[in-house]
Amino acid sequence: MIIAGAALLLAACSPVLNRELMKQGLRDVPFSLLREAPDAYKGRLFILGGMIVRARFTETGSQIEALYVPVDSSGYLKEGEHAQGRFFALYPRSQGLLDPVVYKKGREITLAGEFLETRKGKIDDMEYFYPVFEIKQIYLWDEMRNYYNSPYYYYPYDPFFYPSPFYYDRFGQSYPSPFWPPPPW
Repeated sequence: MIIAGAALLLAACSPVLNRELMKQGLRDVPFSLLREAPDAYKGRLFILGGMIVRARFTETGSQIEALYVPVDSSGYLKEGEHAQGRFFALYPRSQGLLDPVVYKKGREITLAGEFLETRKGKIDDMEYFYPVFEIKQIYLWDEMRNYYNSPYYYYPYDPFFYPSPFYYDRFGQSYPSPFWPPPPW
């Protein structure tokens, strides 16, 4: 039982990406530095976390636009951290495709990516300079679920439970609840 517990503990602490990439990659470098001196970081490997804003196919492969979220030393997204800008992550066609149906808005990712450049783009009507990374390895996190609106956690005799027609992700974005209206019992 001790061996099984130790194995479970070690598995829980293992990195989500390749250990060598995790050792080589830079974390927690502010995007402002990438915009100010892109040549100083060109070709460097970064470990990034994020929430997908948009994914699409391009002629050269797949492109993901994501909100940046810092990661810990194992590649897990840091809880309570807010988005600190956006970035583009490119997945070359030679490595395959990242389907936008799977890599959809709201999904969370951790990736190892080589910094290529900054690219001018727009967020709504605002001009924005995106750091651009070529994906070396990517990890797609399970979809977030709001268990309080789940029928598995619905306890009708709980006087403090009030189901909601919406649930919220870590950034405060609201989504319609698939479990609304609540069961009639």
